[in-house]
Amino acid sequence: MKKTLVLAGCMLALMVTMASAAGINLRWNDCGAAGAPTNAFDCQTNSGAPFPMIASFLPPAGISKFLGVAAQIDITSSGALPDWWKHGTTACRLNAGMSVSFDFTSGPFSCNDVFGGQAAGGFAYDIGFGSPNRARLRVQAAIPAGTEVPLAAATEYYAFKVNLARSKSASPGNCVGCTEPMCIVLNNIQLFQPLSLGNDPDISNPGPSGNFVTWQAPTVSGCPQSTPTRNSSWGQVKSLYR
Repeated sequence: MKKTLVLAGCMLALMVTMASAAGINLRWNDCGAAGAPTNAFDCQTNSGAPFPMIASFLPPAGISKFLGVAAQIDITSSGALPDWWKHGTTACRLNAGMSVSFDFTSGPFSCNDVFGGQAAGGFAYDIGFGSPNRARLRVQAAIPAGTEVPLAAATEYYAFKVNLARSKSASPGNCVGCTEPMCIVLNNIQLFQPLSLGNDPDISNPGPSGNFVTWQAPTVSGCPQSTPTRNSSWGQVKSLYR
């Protein structure tokens, strides 16, 4: 009996250790340790390469048939959300100011590319989510059925990149607020497998590099700021199949 209890205790400790190794990172330009925690822009031009925010994850053990992800990011300002951070059909930056990509075939290459250019996905951007100084970005992506892949526990994988365009930063016609410091928090990344496995872990634990970045200042008062996440279902992500 004593040996059984010791063995059970060791197994539990191992499971806790492996679970705690799972985490999520958010960085500018690249994943994890290869990325930057803050980004500054003088807002004096409307042209040039976009600024990529890259989300990555370290999965727990037991992901044998990875199919897709769902994630949520909160973007928060000290006052009312600036116009420069308002994206959408009727918003100041319209639909061209922000895009989301799951294609890492052309780089960067610091972390593992689990999608291999096969992912289909989309995003929604909710201005004023929870309060007037916040927006929430919801992201989902999936690879085609039949192309499931195993993931190695505690190995860092790319999840997606959020590209912020420089459009409407400089006058005339600019959207006010490009220079305002912002706090951007990756709340969670949920991993999906076939329904038969019953194992779709939702990772909210910050990874070793951190699950938030800042804009225009190395530190932003009160950062990180986030609100509770809402889990997705595999049915929602599956609808993204080509």
